[in-house]
Amino acid sequence: MKKYFKSLLLILFAHVCVISVHAQDAAANASTDVMRSNGKIYVVMAVVVTIVTGLFLYVYSIDKKISKLENK
Repeated sequence: MKKYFKSLLLILFAHVCVISVHAQDAAANASTDVMRSNGKIYVVMAVVVTIVTGLFLYVYSIDKKISKLENK
C-alpha cells in the first residue's frame, strides 16, 4: 500500500513538473497574462488543486476499503 502511494506521488510530481515546463511556452503566455491580470488564474489553480486532491483522497480511501475486505 505505501509503495503504491509513493509511486502515485512520484508520478503526480513528475506530471506537475512537465506541465510547468510546458506552461512556459510563448504561445500560452497571452492567455495566462489576461487571466493573471484579472486574478482568475488563482481561482483556476485552486479548483484544479481541489479536484486533484479530492480524487487522490477518494482513490486512497477506496484502496483502504478494498484492503480491509481482502484481509477478511
